[in-house]
Amino acid sequence: MAMQDGSYERLRAAGCADEVAYVQACLRLFFTPGADTSADHADMPAPTFPAPAISATPAISATNVADIARLNKIAVFLLKALQRAPADAAPPELLGWLDGYRRRTMSMNAACIGDAIAIDRALRDRRVDFVFLKGPLQQHRLYGDHFMKPSGDVDILVAPAGFAKAREALRAIGYEVAGKSRSVWWVRFLGEQHMVREDGPRASTVDLHHRVQQPGSPSPRDIDGFLRRKRDVEVAGAAMPIISAADTLLLSSISVAKAFFNREPCAGYVCDVRASASRLSEAEQQTVLDHATEQGLADTLLLGLRAADVLLGAAGTLLSDRAARILARIDNADLFHMVIAPWLASLRWPQRRHVLWELCGREPVRYLAEAGWAASADLSRRIFERPVTPVELAPGGTIKIVGGAATHASER
Repeated sequence: MAMQDGSYERLRAAGCADEVAYVQACLRLFFTPGADTSADHADMPAPTFPAPAISATPAISATNVADIARLNKIAVFLLKALQRAPADAAPPELLGWLDGYRRRTMSMNAACIGDAIAIDRALRDRRVDFVFLKGPLQQHRLYGDHFMKPSGDVDILVAPAGFAKAREALRAIGYEVAGKSRSVWWVRFLGEQHMVREDGPRASTVDLHHRVQQPGSPSPRDIDGFLRRKRDVEVAGAAMPIISAADTLLLSSISVAKAFFNREPCAGYVCDVRASASRLSEAEQQTVLDHATEQGLADTLLLGLRAADVLLGAAGTLLSDRAARILARIDNADLFHMVIAPWLASLRWPQRRHVLWELCGREPVRYLAEAGWAASADLSRRIFERPVTPVELAPGGTIKIVGGAATHASER
């Protein structure tokens, strides 16, 4: 499980039911301005926007709303929603914080776009087949805005066979593999490496991928397909490759499943699922479902779609109808909080193996293969990602192990 943000404990202690409902209402306003959000499933949390309960009253903590928005990467969504809302819909200090967040996001993503242009040129010069994942380019495709969510690094995907060649191309323009991602666990099981280039006061980071899912959740059967289906978008006069619309929806759902596995907030990814799905006709929805089935990810797709329905309101589409069955033992209220507020102590999380079983379509052979891969990954992580044992210099220059066991004769 990923390291939890320090805000988790404070949010867990506060509960923040009003703030969570406030954030949900803002998201619904963003996606369906002017719509009546009161009609929904009976067991889902009742949206409250734009009722007086979410106006700037002492009951709403601007600090807690800000933390919920930051952890879910949806602060700019809230800012844009509140710009459509009545003047008293938000505490002034929240609006100030959201505006500052938007400005920082613009600065960060502008630098990320500049890095992407340089990376695109370097990889094309070496004839490396690649595609950009996520980031400002995807955000513009989904929302018409490069600055919806902060992007601290550039994510690119290459075929497994081209991974070493891509790494050398990046080294040629000053990037080096970050020490933590040199291990077998990172390269083999996570299927990525972080590469960093120091550029004056800031560091530029690339996440070089040859996989797009961590062990513990089903992986796509055909990674090269993301490269075959890529599309070009124009950025600063250059044509840059991004994944197709269908693959954007699929990758967003993969990110939801990954966050669900790690018990991390993922409303930002869920928003991407809704934005991607809303662009599809019914015929295209069936095509995407068929595509996901071929990739072995139909149930991963449906998890992302069901999460979007419980957070943002049911879309009433072919995909929504299919999605209602996935992880049916988790009621809508619990799934909603697992998406946006996973720090709550009251949540009844399913065991990870049960989630994997469902996402594998309850197919025994697929489940055993994915479970075995996850077990191998965990063993590798324990071997190669062990924390460094602290040492002290004892009197006489002898090295003294502080805690842990000596693993080499010279340490005993």
